[in-house]
Amino acid sequence: MSMLTIRNLDEAIKGKLRIQAAQHGCSMEEEVRRILQRAVSAPSPQKGFGTRIHQRVVAMTGGFDLPLPPRTPPRIVPSFGEDE
Repeated sequence: MSMLTIRNLDEAIKGKLRIQAAQHGCSMEEEVRRILQRAVSAPSPQKGFGTRIHQRVVAMTGGFDLPLPPRTPPRIVPSFGEDE
């Protein structure tokens, strides 16, 4: 097992942690282990912005496919006064 030291912890936080540990019937050290375990094992609640937009559009419209426009050759780059 590893050991972790937390420096400069605010006294108010330490006090709240002590009370929370007592309410759960465990030591402060065990309470911190439980908090850290929940924090790192929780799945990420947020998805990307584009994914969230896509999900909303699909939910509102049932989803749809847009027709792809035909591909055309690229335009010729203009020469701005340069002699060729």
